[in-house]
Amino acid sequence: MRTPEEHAVGAAIVHLMRGVVYRESNEDAWATLERQGAAVRDHFSAIGVELVVDDTEGYAYLRSEAEDPGIPPLPRLVMRRSLTYNVSLLLVLLRKRLVEFETTSSEGKLVLERDQIIEMLRLFFPDSTNEARVIDTADSTIRKAEELGFLRALRTQGAPAGQVDAAGRAGKPGQWEVRRIIKAYVDAQVLSDFAAKLEEYARAASADGEDA
Repeated sequence: MRTPEEHAVGAAIVHLMRGVVYRESNEDAWATLERQGAAVRDHFSAIGVELVVDDTEGYAYLRSEAEDPGIPPLPRLVMRRSLTYNVSLLLVLLRKRLVEFETTSSEGKLVLERDQIIEMLRLFFPDSTNEARVIDTADSTIRKAEELGFLRALRTQGAPAGQVDAAGRAGKPGQWEVRRIIKAYVDAQVLSDFAAKLEEYARAASADGEDA
C-alpha cells in the first residue's frame, strides 16, 4: 500500500502528464513538487523527460530531454505540436503584449478582451472584405491557443478590463487571461526575430509604395 506521500507524488506526476501545473490553481501538486521534486524528476528522467519548474512565474511543465548522440533515443512521450501560422502569430503577439504589461505593472494578470485580440490579429491578416470570415478565423485561432494552454477564458464578473485582482476575480465573458507559460515557448530571441521580420516587411511595403 502506498504511503500518503507516495500518493501525492503519483498525483503530481499525473497532473504534469495532463499539462502545465500552476501554483495558483493546483496548490496540492505544487506543494508536492516543492517537497518531493527530486522524486518526480527521477521518475520522468528515467523515461527521457525533463521536469521544468519556474518558481518565479509559478508553473511547472514537461519537455523532452536533449538527445545524447551516443545513446539511442527513447520513444517520445511529450509530443511536438505543429502550429499553424495564425496560432504562431498569435503566440508571438501575446508574448509581446505580456512584455509590455510587465514593464508597466508588477501586479495582476494580463487580461485581454476578445475584440482586442481580434484587432491584434487583423493587422497581420490578408486584406479582406469578408468581415465575418476574418472574425471566424480570429476566433478559431483564439480557441486553439486556449486548447494549447496559452489562454484561459474568464467567465465571472467583477473586475475591470486589463487585469484581475489578487483574489482572482475576473471580468465578463469574452475576456482571456494570457498564461505565463507562454514565456517558456516564446523567448526573447523569437520576439527579436519577429521584430526584425516586421521591419523587413515595412521596408518592402515602403519600397513598393515609392515604386508605385
